[in-house]
Amino acid sequence: MPVDTDPEQDEQQDLRGQMSFLDHLEELRKRIIHALIAVGVALCVCWAFADTLYRLVSRPITKAGITSLVLSTPTEGFNLELKLAVVAAIFLSSPFILGQVWLFISPGLYKHERRYALPFIFFSSLLFVLGGLFGYFVAFPFAMQFLIEWEKNMGATVLINASEYFDLFIMVELGLAVIFEIPAVIFVLSRIGLVSGPFLLRNTRYAILISAIVSAVITPTTDIPNMMMMMVPMVGLYLLGVVIAYVFGKKRTKEPGD
Repeated sequence: MPVDTDPEQDEQQDLRGQMSFLDHLEELRKRIIHALIAVGVALCVCWAFADTLYRLVSRPITKAGITSLVLSTPTEGFNLELKLAVVAAIFLSSPFILGQVWLFISPGLYKHERRYALPFIFFSSLLFVLGGLFGYFVAFPFAMQFLIEWEKNMGATVLINASEYFDLFIMVELGLAVIFEIPAVIFVLSRIGLVSGPFLLRNTRYAILISAIVSAVITPTTDIPNMMMMMVPMVGLYLLGVVIAYVFGKKRTKEPGD
């Protein structure tokens, strides 16, 4: 894996702490460009399956009793499939994207701390995909079923705009994928000594408050049951991170000579 053998990255490690603000911005720009290139390459693959993606994402609303979605403009269908292909490309290229994230933060780490690159990239990529799967099979279908049943009980005729439906789906999918990164982030932070199990445990109440706020933002509805579908996994993942910090955490040590 080039993360540990890249000469340029080793040079950056030797200059740790000497990078200016503009140097950090340049490094960030470089990593973003590389990530976008990876998404672009993955998009070329995912675009070939755009029709299949559309049918797969339509299943939750179909199971909720809606037979078809409403398209209001001639270009709406093309735009929707392009959005879905981009989201699929993000999931497909997530290992490379997360590798770029690691390469961006690694200049601030000591050399012995860089050995966590592979575990971070592997587990964070796995958790990212698991978050998407949880959203597709559990959270989003539950939300759609609740909403559709509510509107039917009102006696209303339910016509779902396709763009609004898919925008909600994308928001939930990406939101949960990011939320599922919590254990991987805590693992790395605890291994390099930036956080500890006792520290995280003491601040659990703040984590619950933040989880409630984030859940309220990304949940497609304002009702408590759907909000809990986001909040409960978030708090659970945080508590899992607390256990991880207790098991794997240690005090941060400097390199000899630093």
